[in-house]
Amino acid sequence: MAETQDTSRELIVRGGERTGYWFLNDYVEMLATGEDTEGRYTLFEVNGPPGDEPPLHLHHNDDEAFLVLEGELEVWIGSTHTTLRPGDYALLPKGVPHIYRVSSAEPARWLVLLAPAGFDNFLRAVSRPAEEARIPDPPAPPTPADAERLGALAAESGMDILGPPGARP
Repeated sequence: MAETQDTSRELIVRGGERTGYWFLNDYVEMLATGEDTEGRYTLFEVNGPPGDEPPLHLHHNDDEAFLVLEGELEVWIGSTHTTLRPGDYALLPKGVPHIYRVSSAEPARWLVLLAPAGFDNFLRAVSRPAEEARIPDPPAPPTPADAERLGALAAESGMDILGPPGARP
């Protein structure tokens, strides 16, 4: 007896249907959440301004991958340091400290895939719904309470914040 393919997991997201978030300094559009993929992965598109970089961190549970679409990202993955340009891909494996910085003079745009899913919950917890499809205005400098909250939410999501933006592995 031939097996039929289960098509209940098909997912199509049109450009105008993406949910946008202002995540730290970035504009992020969610393409696939853990709910959409039965926990297998999270996929989103990031638009970051020149000089943007998150805190130095590592993921305990999920591998992270970047595919650069526009601009340049300088990445530090453990002891590896390189620049990614359009078309370049990098895997940032779980358990390895990493950070990126938008090194181009113009904003960068890249896809981020995390597997398994879970980071999407962290992203939503620390973001606010985007009022417009654009990079947000620069936020006020974080307070110690902001940094403490970010660290606590990261820990709940299986990540460690290892240092502030600008820290290197």
